[in-house]
Amino acid sequence: MGDVAVGARSGHDGEEHRGRPVEAADPASDSAVTSGSDSGATKDGTATEVRGGGPGDSAPAVKKQRSFWKELPILIGIALVLALLIKTFLVQAFSIPSDSMQNTLQQGDRVLVDKLTPWFGSKPERGEVVVFHDPDNWLAGEPTADPNAVQTFLSWIGLMPSAEEKDLIKRVVGVGGDTISCEGTGPLKVNGHALSESSYVYAGNTPCSQDDQGGQFTVKVPKGYIWVMGDHRQNSRDSRYNQSDKHHGMVPVDDVVGRAIVKAWPINRWGTLPKPDTFDQAGINDKASASAALTVAPQGIALVGVVPVALWRRRKAAVERTR
Repeated sequence: MGDVAVGARSGHDGEEHRGRPVEAADPASDSAVTSGSDSGATKDGTATEVRGGGPGDSAPAVKKQRSFWKELPILIGIALVLALLIKTFLVQAFSIPSDSMQNTLQQGDRVLVDKLTPWFGSKPERGEVVVFHDPDNWLAGEPTADPNAVQTFLSWIGLMPSAEEKDLIKRVVGVGGDTISCEGTGPLKVNGHALSESSYVYAGNTPCSQDDQGGQFTVKVPKGYIWVMGDHRQNSRDSRYNQSDKHHGMVPVDDVVGRAIVKAWPINRWGTLPKPDTFDQAGINDKASASAALTVAPQGIALVGVVPVALWRRRKAAVERTR
């Protein structure tokens, strides 16, 4: 009886004749796929075709790269969104419109304002230079800018300083709970402690102004407000000269945009805006500490008064039980 062929290929039945190589099966009908590095052979040594590595195989289609000009609008859109987010939540540029902060800041300087820390509950501190919204018509009579459409758009996304917003920039002198006073030509006092302001007050100016319009004063700053003054003391319409407004010259903390941290332009005036050391002098916070002690004292007195009464009532109850 003759040999019977084994290994039917994809539905093709037939006999394998001795000494005769088996014909290669139709590649389209094979159910097994070999890798491009494998080589196949029949039992009698005749090589079979290996799929995946031959010159006739079709290469996988390469995805066509997107044109640069098609991607450009997407990139511009992403950049604008990022710029708007940065301006809204992180940093914003402002232009100095006047000489009220000389020589710390000159008219035309560009400063970068930190808007992030207020989101985490940070409050303005003494000595910081801050930007704030006009509290109550402080800018009445001041010339207003008339930007074109491009400047308005760039200001809106934060790539140019704000042109239309009614904002001011001054130095924080007092915070909630502080008592600020000016007598004669100075020095300016915070909670009874004289400030050494020669490092930032405009050369030739006195710390206090002798006039009857607000230059001589003693004020107590309410909680939630700050008292601000310009470094060019004789050329700054600040808290001193707005004491007749609804906040009595104080600036609500909620109106503060942020702290000016860097002079960014012009480049030859680049530099940081640190808090002067005089605001960290020992004892300047004593007033606040005393206030805290006074709020605790009545509780202590009440406790001292309650203890003897409680002891007396317990003793009286014990005597009545023994009767």
